[in-house]
Amino acid sequence: MAKGNGFFGEFKKFIMRGNVIDLAVGVIVGGAFQAIVKSLVDDVVMPVISLATKGINFADLFIALDGGEYATLAAAQEAGAATLNYGNFISAILNFLIMAFVVFLLVKGINTIADKSKKKEEEAPAAPTTKECPYCKSEIAIGATKCPNCTSDL
Repeated sequence: MAKGNGFFGEFKKFIMRGNVIDLAVGVIVGGAFQAIVKSLVDDVVMPVISLATKGINFADLFIALDGGEYATLAAAQEAGAATLNYGNFISAILNFLIMAFVVFLLVKGINTIADKSKKKEEEAPAAPTTKECPYCKSEIAIGATKCPNCTSDL
């Protein structure tokens, strides 16, 4: 089989495309960024919300499906009870909203920078296409060697 042909050749060609590599880098950076946002939510936002809600710990918001009463989620899990962890779900929603907001701000910033550079390009004056005949003062094409109005050599 010739190099570059067949299934594995097609796979190699696909994997080596620039946009696949860019996507892989984006996923890796996104995973690291998600860890930062999760820490922001768990360590900064949720304690403030907990303070505003008079000490409610969202991690301990759960429903024990076996009907038992447990002081904490850890106690329910230690007892082997099945739990519905809606506090963790609230944290996940906050993670998503903060992540979406940060991505929005990032895209908005990039678009603002792109718009500014685009305006600078548009503001550059276009090269002149006409000039003035030094004899009759009429407007003529920039590349003209003879004035079409007064027939003077330029």
